[in-house]
Amino acid sequence: MDVYGAIASFAAIVALLTLTPGLDTALILRTSLLAGRRPAWAVVLGIQLGTLLWGLLTAAGLSALLTASQVAYEVVRWAGVAYLIWMGGRMLWHSRTSGADDAAPPDPADAGWGRAFRRGLLTNLLNPKVGAFYVAVLPQFMPQGVSHAVMGVLLAGVHVCEGLVWSAVLIGFTGILRGWLRRPPVKRALDRLTGLIVIGFGLRLAIQQS
Repeated sequence: MDVYGAIASFAAIVALLTLTPGLDTALILRTSLLAGRRPAWAVVLGIQLGTLLWGLLTAAGLSALLTASQVAYEVVRWAGVAYLIWMGGRMLWHSRTSGADDAAPPDPADAGWGRAFRRGLLTNLLNPKVGAFYVAVLPQFMPQGVSHAVMGVLLAGVHVCEGLVWSAVLIGFTGILRGWLRRPPVKRALDRLTGLIVIGFGLRLAIQQS
Protein backbone atom coordinates (compact mmCIF):
# COMPACT_ATOMS: atom_id res chain seq x y z
CA MET A 1 0.00 0.00 0.00
CA ASP A 2 1.43 3.37 -1.01
CA VAL A 3 0.91 6.68 0.80
CA TYR A 4 -2.05 7.77 -1.31
CA GLY A 5 -3.78 4.42 -0.99
CA ALA A 6 -3.25 4.43 2.77
CA ILE A 7 -4.71 7.93 3.10
CA ALA A 8 -7.74 7.09 0.94
CA SER A 9 -8.50 3.87 2.83
CA PHE A 10 -8.06 5.50 6.23
CA ALA A 11 -10.25 8.44 5.17
CA ALA A 12 -13.07 6.05 4.25
CA ILE A 13 -12.91 4.31 7.63
CA VAL A 14 -12.80 7.46 9.77
CA ALA A 15 -15.56 9.05 7.66
CA LEU A 16 -17.93 6.36 8.89
CA LEU A 17 -16.67 6.88 12.43
CA THR A 18 -17.13 10.65 12.16
CA LEU A 19 -20.70 10.39 10.83
CA THR A 20 -21.76 7.98 13.59
CA PRO A 21 -23.68 9.96 16.26
CA GLY A 22 -21.85 9.96 19.55
CA LEU A 23 -20.60 12.05 22.43
CA ASP A 24 -18.79 14.58 20.22
CA THR A 25 -21.94 15.20 18.17
CA ALA A 26 -24.06 15.71 21.28
CA LEU A 27 -21.58 18.17 22.80
CA ILE A 28 -21.25 20.21 19.60
CA LEU A 29 -25.01 20.45 19.08
CA ARG A 30 -25.70 21.39 22.68
CA THR A 31 -22.97 24.03 22.85
CA SER A 32 -24.02 25.55 19.52
CA LEU A 33 -27.60 25.82 20.73
CA LEU A 34 -27.03 27.15 24.25
CA ALA A 35 -23.94 29.29 23.78
CA GLY A 36 -23.65 30.04 20.06
CA ARG A 37 -21.26 29.31 17.23
CA ARG A 38 -18.05 30.64 18.79
CA PRO A 39 -18.07 28.35 21.87
CA ALA A 40 -19.27 25.48 19.67
CA TRP A 41 -16.21 25.92 17.46
CA ALA A 42 -14.08 26.01 20.61
CA VAL A 43 -15.44 22.57 21.53
CA VAL A 44 -14.76 21.38 17.98
CA LEU A 45 -11.16 22.65 18.03
CA GLY A 46 -10.57 21.02 21.43
CA ILE A 47 -11.89 17.69 20.15
CA GLN A 48 -9.80 17.86 17.00
CA LEU A 49 -6.64 18.83 18.88
CA GLY A 50 -7.22 15.76 21.02
CA THR A 51 -7.55 13.65 17.86
CA LEU A 52 -4.30 15.08 16.50
CA LEU A 53 -2.53 14.41 19.80
CA TRP A 54 -3.75 10.80 19.84
CA GLY A 55 -2.37 10.35 16.33
CA LEU A 56 0.97 11.83 17.37
CA LEU A 57 1.11 9.74 20.55
CA THR A 58 0.32 6.59 18.58
CA ALA A 59 3.06 7.35 16.06
CA ALA A 60 5.47 7.95 18.95
CA GLY A 61 4.50 4.65 20.58
CA LEU A 62 3.04 6.18 23.73
CA SER A 63 -0.51 5.02 23.00
CA ALA A 64 0.83 1.49 22.58
CA LEU A 65 2.20 1.79 26.11
CA LEU A 66 -1.25 2.87 27.32
CA THR A 67 -2.79 -0.17 25.64
CA ALA A 68 -0.14 -2.56 27.01
CA SER A 69 -0.17 -1.22 30.56
CA GLN A 70 -3.33 -2.19 32.41
CA VAL A 71 -2.60 0.26 35.22
CA ALA A 72 -2.12 3.21 32.86
CA TYR A 73 -5.24 2.28 30.94
CA GLU A 74 -7.33 2.02 34.11
CA VAL A 75 -6.11 5.39 35.38
CA VAL A 76 -7.13 7.12 32.16
CA ARG A 77 -10.36 5.16 31.95
CA TRP A 78 -11.57 6.04 35.43
CA ALA A 79 -10.52 9.66 35.02
CA GLY A 80 -12.66 9.71 31.89
CA VAL A 81 -15.58 8.06 33.69
CA ALA A 82 -15.46 10.62 36.50
CA TYR A 83 -15.21 13.53 34.07
CA LEU A 84 -18.11 12.39 31.87
CA ILE A 85 -20.43 11.69 34.80
CA TRP A 86 -19.55 15.06 36.37
CA MET A 87 -20.17 16.86 33.08
CA GLY A 88 -23.45 15.06 32.41
CA GLY A 89 -24.63 15.69 35.96
CA ARG A 90 -23.85 19.38 35.57
CA MET A 91 -25.97 19.50 32.41
CA LEU A 92 -28.90 17.82 34.17
CA TRP A 93 -28.60 20.21 37.11
CA HIS A 94 -28.48 23.21 34.78
CA SER A 95 -31.67 22.06 33.01
CA ARG A 96 -33.37 21.72 36.42
CA THR A 97 -32.35 25.12 37.75
CA SER A 98 -33.09 26.90 34.46
CA GLY A 99 -36.60 25.52 34.48
CA ALA A 100 -37.70 28.09 37.00
CA ASP A 101 -36.63 30.94 34.75
CA ASP A 102 -36.99 30.57 31.00
CA ALA A 103 -34.80 33.63 30.51
CA ALA A 104 -31.94 32.21 32.57
CA PRO A 105 -28.53 32.87 31.03
CA PRO A 106 -26.44 30.04 29.61
CA ASP A 107 -24.22 28.01 31.85
CA PRO A 108 -20.88 29.88 32.12
CA ALA A 109 -19.14 26.60 31.30
CA ASP A 110 -20.80 26.77 27.88
CA ALA A 111 -20.32 30.46 27.19
CA GLY A 112 -16.55 30.79 27.73
CA TRP A 113 -14.33 30.01 24.74
CA GLY A 114 -11.50 28.64 26.88
CA ARG A 115 -13.79 26.47 28.97
CA ALA A 116 -15.52 25.12 25.88
CA PHE A 117 -12.14 24.35 24.30
CA ARG A 118 -10.97 22.47 27.42
CA ARG A 119 -14.24 20.56 27.52
CA GLY A 120 -13.73 19.28 23.99
CA LEU A 121 -10.05 18.52 24.55
CA LEU A 122 -10.52 16.67 27.85
CA THR A 123 -13.51 14.71 26.54
CA ASN A 124 -11.28 13.36 23.78
CA LEU A 125 -8.03 12.84 25.70
CA LEU A 126 -9.69 11.14 28.69
CA ASN A 127 -11.26 8.50 26.48
CA PRO A 128 -8.73 5.64 26.25
CA LYS A 129 -10.88 3.97 23.61
CA VAL A 130 -9.76 6.67 21.18
CA GLY A 131 -6.14 5.75 21.88
CA ALA A 132 -6.95 2.05 21.55
CA PHE A 133 -8.61 2.72 18.18
CA TYR A 134 -5.53 4.51 16.87
CA VAL A 135 -3.19 1.80 18.15
CA ALA A 136 -5.29 -0.88 16.45
CA VAL A 137 -5.92 0.93 13.16
CA LEU A 138 -2.97 3.22 12.39
CA PRO A 139 -0.30 0.49 11.99
CA GLN A 140 -2.34 -1.01 9.15
CA PHE A 141 -1.93 2.20 7.16
CA MET A 142 1.81 2.70 7.57
CA PRO A 143 3.53 2.21 4.17
CA GLN A 144 7.08 0.90 4.22
CA GLY A 145 9.80 3.48 3.92
CA VAL A 146 7.69 6.29 5.38
CA SER A 147 8.36 7.84 8.78
CA HIS A 148 5.77 6.54 11.25
CA ALA A 149 5.66 9.89 13.05
CA VAL A 150 4.98 11.79 9.82
CA MET A 151 2.42 9.26 8.61
CA GLY A 152 0.67 9.16 11.98
CA VAL A 153 0.26 12.94 12.04
CA LEU A 154 -0.84 12.91 8.39
CA LEU A 155 -3.53 10.30 8.99
CA ALA A 156 -4.71 12.05 12.14
CA GLY A 157 -4.85 15.24 10.07
CA VAL A 158 -7.20 13.50 7.64
CA HIS A 159 -9.41 12.55 10.59
CA VAL A 160 -9.32 16.14 11.86
CA CYS A 161 -10.28 17.57 8.45
CA GLU A 162 -13.27 15.26 8.19
CA GLY A 163 -14.27 16.13 11.74
CA LEU A 164 -14.11 19.86 10.97
CA VAL A 165 -16.30 19.48 7.88
CA TRP A 166 -18.91 17.44 9.77
CA SER A 167 -18.82 19.88 12.69
CA ALA A 168 -19.48 22.78 10.30
CA VAL A 169 -22.57 20.91 9.08
CA LEU A 170 -23.79 20.36 12.65
CA ILE A 171 -23.24 23.97 13.70
CA GLY A 172 -24.88 25.23 10.51
CA PHE A 173 -27.86 22.95 11.19
CA THR A 174 -28.43 24.41 14.64
CA GLY A 175 -28.06 27.89 13.17
CA ILE A 176 -30.91 27.26 10.71
CA LEU A 177 -33.20 25.87 13.42
CA ARG A 178 -31.99 28.17 16.20
CA GLY A 179 -35.32 30.01 16.52
CA TRP A 180 -37.20 26.79 17.27
CA LEU A 181 -34.41 25.10 19.22
CA ARG A 182 -34.01 28.08 21.58
CA ARG A 183 -37.58 27.72 22.88
CA PRO A 184 -37.22 27.11 26.65
CA PRO A 185 -38.95 23.68 26.69
CA VAL A 186 -36.79 22.48 23.79
CA LYS A 187 -33.61 23.84 25.40
CA ARG A 188 -34.35 22.07 28.67
CA ALA A 189 -35.19 18.84 26.87
CA LEU A 190 -31.96 19.00 24.85
CA ASP A 191 -29.94 19.74 27.99
CA ARG A 192 -31.44 16.75 29.77
CA LEU A 193 -31.01 14.48 26.76
CA THR A 194 -27.38 15.51 26.31
CA GLY A 195 -26.70 15.09 30.02
CA LEU A 196 -28.12 11.56 29.94
CA ILE A 197 -26.09 10.74 26.81
CA VAL A 198 -22.88 11.97 28.44
CA ILE A 199 -23.57 10.03 31.64
CA GLY A 200 -24.43 6.99 29.52
CA PHE A 201 -21.07 7.20 27.78
CA GLY A 202 -19.39 7.49 31.16
CA LEU A 203 -21.18 4.42 32.51
CA ARG A 204 -20.42 2.46 29.35
CA LEU A 205 -16.76 3.37 29.68
CA ALA A 206 -16.89 2.23 33.33
CA ILE A 207 -18.19 -1.25 32.51
CA GLN A 208 -16.14 -1.84 29.38
CA GLN A 209 -12.92 -3.78 29.64
CA SER A 210 -9.70 -2.91 27.84
